[in-house]
Amino acid sequence: MKKRTAFIGAILSLIPFGQPLLIKTGVVLSTTGLMLSLPETVQAGDNSYYFDRAYDKSERGDDYGAISDYTKAIEINPLDDAAYHNRGVAREKLKQCYEAIADYLRAIEIKSDRPKSYHGVGNCKSELGDFNGAISAYTKAIQINPNYQSAYYNRGIDKSNLKDYSGAISDYTKAIEIDPNDEKAYFNRGFVKGKLKNHSGAISDYTNAININPQYEKAYYNRGFSKAELKDHYGAISDYTNAIDINPNYKSAYKNRGISKENIGDLQGACSDWRQTIYLSPSDVAAKWVRNQC
Repeated sequence: MKKRTAFIGAILSLIPFGQPLLIKTGVVLSTTGLMLSLPETVQAGDNSYYFDRAYDKSERGDDYGAISDYTKAIEINPLDDAAYHNRGVAREKLKQCYEAIADYLRAIEIKSDRPKSYHGVGNCKSELGDFNGAISAYTKAIQINPNYQSAYYNRGIDKSNLKDYSGAISDYTKAIEIDPNDEKAYFNRGFVKGKLKNHSGAISDYTNAININPQYEKAYYNRGFSKAELKDHYGAISDYTNAIDINPNYKSAYKNRGISKENIGDLQGACSDWRQTIYLSPSDVAAKWVRNQC
């Protein structure tokens, strides 16, 4: 049997941070609000009525309904910066990024010290591929709130998109300092270290991510890849196996485990893993090679 010599690439993308952030009324309050049981005809002309109803719709996932009610709240009070921000959030969730940016910027015009609105601008600009614009917006959010963990995290993603890997590592490190239990920040920092061929550093970060979340299959997979790059094929096999135990349909883990098995001379085990890869993905580009060689 002929040997394969090239490893399959690691996870192809970084993990973005969560959902956009709503504002409850003009200040940050609890995520659930009680409305007085007054007749709708009495409340209908009140900005806060439409705002609260929109907020509740957004919390239930009715973003189109939320946009409609935030629009009514803005018509009653055109200087309601929180309504502009939250309408931007609803539009961001619906991938209406240009409209969301316009709402976030209007909220900032009315109240300039809104880090969440700058964060929203950054999210949307990143979604549109304007990574420099996203970085600028996240930086403004951080200037207002130097402990804005998700702004550091997301700025790290966009620095990585621009191949500013040292800058990305710096931002992920700051995000980890603020929240030492953020497994995704460790994962992404490990990914960037791997891009810089610092596989020992990458392994350390993936290990931290796994310690926080022992079911983190992608962290096992990427740690396996870095171990294989360092010629620790037994360690790589162990990590790929852990990834497969968590996700039995993890095609890339079977493929790379087969390559590591081949490197330790276990050709029968390698072929078994590659056949499983083809079973999971019959159109895989390596299918013909596997059928001929195994």
